[in-house]
Amino acid sequence: MPTLHVSSLSRLHETVAATGASHVVTLINAATIVERPPGILPDRHLFIGVSDIVAPMEGHITPGEEHVSQLMRFVQGWGREAPIVIHCWAGISRSTAAAFISACMLNPSRPEAEIATALRAASPSATPNGRLVAIADGIMGRQGRMIDAIERIGRGADAFEGVPFRLDLEA
Repeated sequence: MPTLHVSSLSRLHETVAATGASHVVTLINAATIVERPPGILPDRHLFIGVSDIVAPMEGHITPGEEHVSQLMRFVQGWGREAPIVIHCWAGISRSTAAAFISACMLNPSRPEAEIATALRAASPSATPNGRLVAIADGIMGRQGRMIDAIERIGRGADAFEGVPFRLDLEA
């Protein structure tokens, strides 16, 4: 079964090694230097330079439709023979939003609320970035179901850094 794994930047290399991932998605501030893990080919590493914000802020890159579309295209191109690792700085907000978006996109028949509940069970600290989720909801025509599902699970437990976790695409 194909799996999504979520990690912080500090645990990226160990997560890729432990899971045998073939693809990596990075969602992090544009100026942050991220060393591609060994074994991940350049065309299998997507870098999306965005800040973890939900409204425009001076000096920051606000997540936009182009960023979510990039994520969706990349994940659709993932062959699913090996896991994919999605990470951000802390493994709590941008990466959990991207994992939720990816799971919703890759398994459109699975209810959004069920995916959000699985996300919360896998990561007590997950607090998906609401802007990324809202943009994806619009692109996928989910009529607010993705937004509602994330609002229902609420803010995750306070943490400086999330513990790496797995999100299965199927229940």
